[in-house]
Amino acid sequence: MNRFAFVTGADHGLGYAFAEGLLERGYSVFAGKYLADKGNLEQLGEKYPDQLTLVPLDISSSDSVTAAVEKARGLTDRLDLLINNAAILGDIRAKVTEPLDIEEIQEVFNVNTLGTLRVTNALTPLILQSETKLIVNISSEAGSIATCWRESWFAYCMSKAALNMQSALIHNELKKLGGQVMVVHPGHVRSYMQGALDEKGSLTPAESAGQILGLVGRHKEFMGDRPAFLNYKGEAMEW
Repeated sequence: MNRFAFVTGADHGLGYAFAEGLLERGYSVFAGKYLADKGNLEQLGEKYPDQLTLVPLDISSSDSVTAAVEKARGLTDRLDLLINNAAILGDIRAKVTEPLDIEEIQEVFNVNTLGTLRVTNALTPLILQSETKLIVNISSEAGSIATCWRESWFAYCMSKAALNMQSALIHNELKKLGGQVMVVHPGHVRSYMQGALDEKGSLTPAESAGQILGLVGRHKEFMGDRPAFLNYKGEAMEW
C-alpha cells in the first residue's frame, strides 16, 4: 500500500532532507514550499515525478494552509505521516533588561506554534484515515523548561515550549484513536533559520533527518500515555 507523508518547510535544510529521505523510502510526499524562487525541490520533483507533490504553503496564513490541505485532499484520502518542520528563529540576543521586539515574538509564535497547530488541525481528518496516525513535531532542546540555561531567545524558546504543550494535548486525543505524537529535537543542524546557512552546526540536514526517519520507522516503540520527547538519537529529553 502506498504511504503518504506531508512535510512543512521543505524548501531546504532539514525539511528538504525529510522530503528526500521519505521519497527514498517509497513514500508519496506533499512538500510544503514557502519560497517563491525555484530551488532543489523542483529538481527533486524531476527525480520523483510520481511521488513528489509541491504544495505552496505559508503556515502563518490560514488561507494558505486551507489551500494546501485541499490540494492534498484532491490526491489522497489519508495521510500516514505529518512532519511539522517549518519554523523561524527570531531575535536570540535581547534579554529582559533590554528592549524586546514583542511584535517579532508574536510573528515567531504565529509560525512555530500556531502555524503548526493550523496545519495539524486541518490535516487531522486525513491523518485519522491512516493506520499509523503519526504526527512528528520538530521541536528543540530550547523548548525544555527543565533544562533551560539561556537568558534570551525569548521568541524561539517560548514558542517551542508552547509547541511541546500543543503536542501533549494532541497526543492525548490521538492516543484514544490509535495515533500518536512524537516530539523531536533534531540536534544542532546546519540550517537556514537565521536567513543564511549556519555552518556551525555539528550535523548536516541529511544526517539529522536520516536519524529521525529511523525513529519514525520504530514509532510504535515510543507509544505511551505521553508523547515521546526525544533527541534525534532516540534518547529521552526532559520537558
